[in-house]
Amino acid sequence: MENLLLLHGALGAATMLQPLKQALQHTYRVHTLDFSGHGGKPLPREPFTMQLFVQDILDFLEQQQLESTHVFGYSMGGYAALSLALHHPQRIRSIYTLATKFAWSVEAAERETKLLNPERVEEKVPAFAAALAQRHAPQDWKQVMQQTAGMMRQLGQSPILTPDTLPQLQLPVQVAVGDRDNMVTVEETLWAYRLLPNARLQVLPNTRHPLETLPLQDLSQHIGQFISQVDR
Repeated sequence: MENLLLLHGALGAATMLQPLKQALQHTYRVHTLDFSGHGGKPLPREPFTMQLFVQDILDFLEQQQLESTHVFGYSMGGYAALSLALHHPQRIRSIYTLATKFAWSVEAAERETKLLNPERVEEKVPAFAAALAQRHAPQDWKQVMQQTAGMMRQLGQSPILTPDTLPQLQLPVQVAVGDRDNMVTVEETLWAYRLLPNARLQVLPNTRHPLETLPLQDLSQHIGQFISQVDR
């Protein structure tokens, strides 16, 4: 069986990918991980950075003795997978990204981080705050959110995936985005697709950003179809 690593998004955790893991585990050896500071893992002494999350993946591959693996990366997880592939292409067989934000700039980071105000979230969306508290316990979800905002600002100033670096990624990539995603545009996904030398583009109809809103059976089939094409 092929290895398949599932990577969660910003403010997420491996537990969010458990239903997808269960749907795929009869076909693949499915692995999940929590990025540093997520899902109850200790908050690192250093700030959140994409480089830190890339190292998390490398460390996990070493711990699990995985020479190479296919990767599904949701949102930030897709960005981390592609960033890893830039420097360690031999460790990744293919990448399927879903709802990954590719177009980072200072202005884009400012728009995104306006939504990451813990006090405002607690006041305006208490149910979401409670979910984050449970997801990241015993760590402080407010620190996770603030650290995430800092990482986004750094990406805005120094994006890793650029018109210079994306063409270097020779491995098979499928970039998928929902047509109703209010965080990631079809246009920026198309931009990345055109720069990637060995890519497929998928626009999912009537689909928003949150992973839990996607039909699980459809998503697992999309991932399986992509990997089967890669393995031919």
